[in-house]
Amino acid sequence: MSQPIPRPAGVPILGNIFDVNPSNPWASLNALAEKHGEIFQLKILGKTMVFVAGMELAEEMCDEKRFRKFVGGPIVEIRAAVHDSLFTAYDGEESWGIAHRIMAPYLQPDALADLVGPMRDTALELMAVWKVSTGKIVPWRDLARLDLETITLTLMGRKLGGLSGEENPMIQAMEDSTSEAMRRPTRPGILNWLLYGGKFKASNARMREYAESLVRYRHDNPTEKHDLLWGLLNDKDPQTGRGLTASQVIDEIVTMPIGSSTSPCLLAMAMLFLQRNPTVMAKARKEIEAVVGGGEIRHEHISQLRYVDAVISETLRLASPAPGFNIEPIPSEDKTPVTLGGGRYQVAHDQAMIIILSGVNRDPVAFDDPAEFRPERWMGGDEGGRGSGSGTGRGFASGGVMLGFGAWLCWLFC
Repeated sequence: MSQPIPRPAGVPILGNIFDVNPSNPWASLNALAEKHGEIFQLKILGKTMVFVAGMELAEEMCDEKRFRKFVGGPIVEIRAAVHDSLFTAYDGEESWGIAHRIMAPYLQPDALADLVGPMRDTALELMAVWKVSTGKIVPWRDLARLDLETITLTLMGRKLGGLSGEENPMIQAMEDSTSEAMRRPTRPGILNWLLYGGKFKASNARMREYAESLVRYRHDNPTEKHDLLWGLLNDKDPQTGRGLTASQVIDEIVTMPIGSSTSPCLLAMAMLFLQRNPTVMAKARKEIEAVVGGGEIRHEHISQLRYVDAVISETLRLASPAPGFNIEPIPSEDKTPVTLGGGRYQVAHDQAMIIILSGVNRDPVAFDDPAEFRPERWMGGDEGGRGSGSGTGRGFASGGVMLGFGAWLCWLFC
């Protein structure tokens, strides 16, 4: 027999509206996860939301035969900027499959080999900027510059020159749009329209202008190089024979830096964890010296840097830059309630749920001493994205993170 899902007491009519700080909702949700454990629910203005913070339940919900990605909340809001793009498409929208099949060949690990040189050289350019800097270095902000510079150069064929000097407006536009998309579901719609709609539209427009400028540049400077932008503009989906419309090309160009915008936070936190853990730093240095030596980091080195990769994985566990993701049951005709945890819990057939990664990744049932930074946990392990929305750019993203981190380590040690 199932047991009730825990829920804070709340207040009449409004429910748990005061249990979530609209200015920082994930801090509130992380605190609730620590208090209530593997699962809890909130009811706000009559709407039920279920949150999962335990490893066992999270793994169960990653079963693609029973559950699927849920497009709701902030993801729906960001559709105002990128419409039915790779990470915002609803389940069953044909546009996702078309874009995925066109883009995937340019983003797989094999394609990374041709991009390693520009990626590495761009990272080393930032290291050179840091070396001569006389002011305070803010790593995550500079790494955001690096991320945008790398994506624009390697996938879109244009060098922005934005590692120093004035920051490219795309960076602030992404920050403004994504942070506002997080907050909008927590406010009444009338407030979003009256008080916040103008700024949200403006930041979305700036992001699309970034993409439009890249298309204009390509038209003015044609190339035979078959990079991702070439594919977006010219390739046809092998299954349907259809290409992307002009608007869809802009959608997917904007999607790339948004999807990669968590990488700077990941790299900055990995640097911080190394600084705080001298033993881990020494092991990483030993591996870098053994694999790379005194030369440049190359594509073949990436798979050999197993301990450095484990440092990245452990950083993801303790400081995941993506706080969670949304899941819903696959619809059933009989609308039978869905059971979780071997029948311990029961939710409605159409109940959307949010997996809180901070809770899952610190679950003491899954991890010994969960608060301890210990990369050795991941030696020989298998981790990564889940589901249909996770794989398109995973090879590019993970390779880019490893190259950026490896270049920084080489700069420190070699």
